[in-house]
Amino acid sequence: MSLELVPLCTATVTLAAPIQVSPSMMVGEVEEMIFEGERLSGRLRGRAAADWLSVAPEGYGRLDVRLTMETADGAIIYVSYTGRLQFATGTAYSTPLFHTGDERYAWLNSIQAVAKGVFSPPSTLVYEMFELR
Repeated sequence: MSLELVPLCTATVTLAAPIQVSPSMMVGEVEEMIFEGERLSGRLRGRAAADWLSVAPEGYGRLDVRLTMETADGAIIYVSYTGRLQFATGTAYSTPLFHTGDERYAWLNSIQAVAKGVFSPPSTLVYEMFELR
């Protein structure tokens, strides 16, 4: 049995300057997030969006991201994802989950997504996001 990756969208994230809570925790507030794809397009809705990043001494971070998006056609979708950020390469690997009450996007409630992102200094992260089948 093999895994299938079905394109979902490209997500471009712009982060504010990080808030250093401790040597092992920082908060990266999301200033803007744009989703572009044939199956999912939209942008960040509201300001309650951030990554509560735990920093490991071994050189990686544990992502914990939550945000709300609004699709191009007006649906509201909650997005959360965890994953790993490799500081040495600026590469992030994540596993997005979605929740919505909008019937047009109800299919998102049951999928598992995966994403790989790369940082473009100083504060932009571009993810390629896929539905995992």
